[in-house]
Amino acid sequence: MAILYLASASPRRAELLGQIGVSFIPLVAPIDESVLPDETPEAYVERLARAKAAAALALLEAPGDSCVLGADTAVVLDGRILGKPADRQHARDMLEALSGREHQVLTAVAVAGAGRCQSRVVASRVSFRPLSSDEIDAYWATGEPCDKAGAYGIQGLAAVFVSHLQGSYSAVVGLPLCETAQLLEAFGIGHWHPRA
Repeated sequence: MAILYLASASPRRAELLGQIGVSFIPLVAPIDESVLPDETPEAYVERLARAKAAAALALLEAPGDSCVLGADTAVVLDGRILGKPADRQHARDMLEALSGREHQVLTAVAVAGAGRCQSRVVASRVSFRPLSSDEIDAYWATGEPCDKAGAYGIQGLAAVFVSHLQGSYSAVVGLPLCETAQLLEAFGIGHWHPRA
Protein backbone atom coordinates (compact mmCIF):
# COMPACT_ATOMS: atom_id res chain seq x y z
CA MET A 1 0.00 0.00 0.00
CA ALA A 2 1.19 3.53 -0.76
CA ILE A 3 2.50 5.71 2.06
CA LEU A 4 0.49 8.87 2.65
CA TYR A 5 2.04 12.15 3.77
CA LEU A 6 -0.11 14.98 5.08
CA ALA A 7 1.07 18.42 3.94
CA SER A 8 -0.62 20.23 6.81
CA ALA A 9 0.22 21.19 10.38
CA SER A 10 -3.49 21.41 11.20
CA PRO A 11 -4.45 19.19 14.14
CA ARG A 12 -8.01 19.25 12.84
CA ARG A 13 -7.03 17.71 9.50
CA ALA A 14 -4.94 15.08 11.31
CA GLU A 15 -7.93 14.21 13.52
CA LEU A 16 -10.27 13.98 10.54
CA LEU A 17 -7.95 11.58 8.68
CA GLY A 18 -7.65 9.52 11.85
CA GLN A 19 -11.43 9.50 12.16
CA ILE A 20 -11.72 7.51 8.92
CA GLY A 21 -8.82 5.21 9.76
CA VAL A 22 -6.20 6.67 7.41
CA SER A 23 -2.58 6.47 8.58
CA PHE A 24 -0.19 9.22 7.48
CA ILE A 25 3.12 10.91 8.12
CA PRO A 26 3.12 14.71 8.58
CA LEU A 27 5.28 16.55 6.03
CA VAL A 28 4.81 20.29 5.69
CA ALA A 29 6.53 22.48 3.11
CA PRO A 30 5.99 26.25 3.28
CA ILE A 31 4.36 27.94 0.30
CA ASP A 32 3.32 31.48 -0.54
CA GLU A 33 -0.37 31.79 0.34
CA SER A 34 -0.93 35.22 -1.23
CA VAL A 35 -4.05 35.64 -3.33
CA LEU A 36 -3.22 36.27 -6.99
CA PRO A 37 -4.73 39.27 -8.82
CA ASP A 38 -8.27 38.51 -10.08
CA GLU A 39 -8.13 35.01 -8.55
CA THR A 40 -11.51 33.63 -7.50
CA PRO A 41 -11.83 32.08 -4.02
CA GLU A 42 -12.46 28.66 -5.62
CA ALA A 43 -9.32 28.90 -7.75
CA TYR A 44 -7.35 30.17 -4.75
CA VAL A 45 -8.13 27.25 -2.42
CA GLU A 46 -7.58 24.68 -5.16
CA ARG A 47 -4.25 26.24 -6.19
CA LEU A 48 -3.04 26.24 -2.57
CA ALA A 49 -4.11 22.65 -1.90
CA ARG A 50 -2.29 21.49 -5.03
CA ALA A 51 0.76 23.65 -4.23
CA LYS A 52 0.99 22.27 -0.68
CA ALA A 53 0.83 18.70 -1.95
CA ALA A 54 3.40 19.34 -4.69
CA ALA A 55 5.80 21.19 -2.36
CA ALA A 56 5.74 18.39 0.21
CA LEU A 57 6.10 15.72 -2.50
CA ALA A 58 9.21 17.54 -3.75
CA LEU A 59 10.80 17.08 -0.30
CA LEU A 60 10.76 13.29 -0.67
CA GLU A 61 14.09 11.98 -1.95
CA ALA A 62 12.57 8.82 -3.41
CA PRO A 63 8.80 9.21 -3.50
CA GLY A 64 8.16 5.79 -5.07
CA ASP A 65 4.46 5.09 -4.67
CA SER A 66 4.10 7.67 -1.89
CA CYS A 67 1.30 10.25 -2.05
CA VAL A 68 0.87 13.63 -0.43
CA LEU A 69 -2.41 15.16 0.62
CA GLY A 70 -2.73 18.95 0.70
CA ALA A 71 -5.77 20.99 1.68
CA ASP A 72 -6.83 24.58 2.07
CA THR A 73 -9.93 26.22 3.54
CA ALA A 74 -11.28 29.72 3.00
CA VAL A 75 -14.20 31.54 4.56
CA VAL A 76 -15.81 33.74 1.91
CA LEU A 77 -18.23 36.60 2.50
CA ASP A 78 -19.54 38.70 -0.39
CA GLY A 79 -16.85 37.25 -2.64
CA ARG A 80 -14.05 38.27 -0.25
CA ILE A 81 -11.74 35.75 1.43
CA LEU A 82 -11.61 36.12 5.21
CA GLY A 83 -8.27 34.72 6.30
CA LYS A 84 -6.82 34.16 9.74
CA PRO A 85 -7.13 37.21 12.01
CA ALA A 86 -4.03 39.35 12.40
CA ASP A 87 -5.17 40.62 15.81
CA ARG A 88 -8.19 41.11 18.08
CA GLN A 89 -9.68 43.95 16.04
CA HIS A 90 -9.33 42.03 12.80
CA ALA A 91 -11.12 39.03 14.38
CA ARG A 92 -13.83 41.33 15.74
CA ASP A 93 -14.36 42.89 12.30
CA MET A 94 -14.74 39.48 10.67
CA LEU A 95 -17.11 38.11 13.29
CA GLU A 96 -19.23 41.26 13.17
CA ALA A 97 -19.42 40.88 9.38
CA LEU A 98 -20.47 37.22 9.72
CA SER A 99 -23.04 37.97 12.43
CA GLY A 100 -26.62 37.25 11.37
CA ARG A 101 -25.56 36.32 7.83
CA GLU A 102 -24.81 33.39 5.58
CA HIS A 103 -21.29 32.87 4.25
CA GLN A 104 -19.51 30.29 2.16
CA VAL A 105 -16.73 27.95 3.26
CA LEU A 106 -14.57 26.52 0.48
CA THR A 107 -12.23 23.62 1.13
CA ALA A 108 -9.99 22.13 -1.51
CA VAL A 109 -8.22 18.81 -1.14
CA ALA A 110 -5.47 17.57 -3.46
CA VAL A 111 -3.55 14.32 -3.64
CA ALA A 112 -0.26 14.20 -5.53
CA GLY A 113 1.91 11.21 -6.38
CA ALA A 114 2.90 8.80 -9.13
CA GLY A 115 3.30 11.68 -11.60
CA ARG A 116 -0.22 13.04 -11.18
CA CYS A 117 -2.29 15.31 -8.98
CA GLN A 118 -6.06 15.21 -8.48
CA SER A 119 -8.10 17.76 -6.56
CA ARG A 120 -11.62 18.65 -5.54
CA VAL A 121 -13.23 21.81 -4.17
CA VAL A 122 -16.16 21.51 -1.79
CA ALA A 123 -18.45 24.47 -1.09
CA SER A 124 -20.62 24.70 2.02
CA ARG A 125 -22.93 27.44 3.27
CA VAL A 126 -22.90 28.43 6.94
CA SER A 127 -25.34 30.79 8.64
CA PHE A 128 -24.54 32.59 11.89
CA ARG A 129 -27.17 33.86 14.28
CA PRO A 130 -26.71 37.49 15.36
CA LEU A 131 -23.71 37.89 17.68
CA SER A 132 -23.48 40.45 20.45
CA SER A 133 -20.39 42.58 20.99
CA ASP A 134 -19.83 40.98 24.41
CA GLU A 135 -20.07 37.52 22.87
CA ILE A 136 -17.46 38.35 20.24
CA ASP A 137 -15.11 39.69 22.94
CA ALA A 138 -15.67 36.62 25.11
CA TYR A 139 -15.00 34.33 22.15
CA TRP A 140 -11.75 36.15 21.31
CA ALA A 141 -10.67 35.78 24.95
CA THR A 142 -10.85 31.97 24.63
CA GLY A 143 -7.97 32.08 22.13
CA GLU A 144 -9.83 29.83 19.69
CA PRO A 145 -10.22 32.34 16.81
CA CYS A 146 -6.51 33.18 16.58
CA ASP A 147 -5.49 30.59 13.96
CA LYS A 148 -8.79 30.01 12.20
CA ALA A 149 -9.95 31.21 8.79
CA GLY A 150 -12.78 33.67 9.33
CA ALA A 151 -11.82 33.84 13.03
CA TYR A 152 -13.92 30.86 14.08
CA GLY A 153 -13.85 27.09 14.44
CA ILE A 154 -17.14 25.30 13.86
CA GLN A 155 -15.83 22.21 15.66
CA GLY A 156 -15.14 24.21 18.81
CA LEU A 157 -16.78 26.90 20.87
CA ALA A 158 -18.12 28.76 17.82
CA ALA A 159 -20.54 25.88 17.19
CA VAL A 160 -23.06 27.91 19.22
CA PHE A 161 -22.96 30.66 16.54
CA VAL A 162 -24.07 28.36 13.71
CA SER A 163 -27.81 28.37 13.05
CA HIS A 164 -27.67 26.46 9.76
CA LEU A 165 -25.21 24.47 7.68
CA GLN A 166 -25.74 23.35 4.11
CA GLY A 167 -22.98 21.13 2.77
CA SER A 168 -20.15 19.18 4.37
CA TYR A 169 -19.46 19.66 8.08
CA SER A 170 -16.02 18.04 7.79
CA ALA A 171 -15.14 20.39 4.91
CA VAL A 172 -15.98 23.38 7.10
CA VAL A 173 -13.70 21.93 9.78
CA GLY A 174 -10.94 21.63 7.16
CA LEU A 175 -11.12 18.36 5.21
CA PRO A 176 -14.09 17.02 3.20
CA LEU A 177 -14.00 13.35 4.22
CA CYS A 178 -16.23 11.94 1.47
CA GLU A 179 -14.19 13.54 -1.32
CA THR A 180 -10.88 12.88 0.48
CA ALA A 181 -11.62 9.16 0.76
CA GLN A 182 -12.52 9.02 -2.94
CA LEU A 183 -9.28 10.74 -3.95
CA LEU A 184 -7.17 8.53 -1.69
CA GLU A 185 -8.78 5.40 -3.09
CA ALA A 186 -7.82 6.57 -6.59
CA PHE A 187 -4.20 6.55 -5.35
CA GLY A 188 -4.48 3.12 -3.71
CA ILE A 189 -4.98 4.35 -0.15
CA GLY A 190 -8.01 2.93 1.63
CA HIS A 191 -9.74 3.88 4.84
CA TRP A 192 -11.14 2.04 7.88
CA HIS A 193 -7.96 -0.01 8.20
CA PRO A 194 -6.97 -1.11 11.71
CA ARG A 195 -3.97 0.71 13.08
CA ALA A 196 -0.76 -1.22 13.49
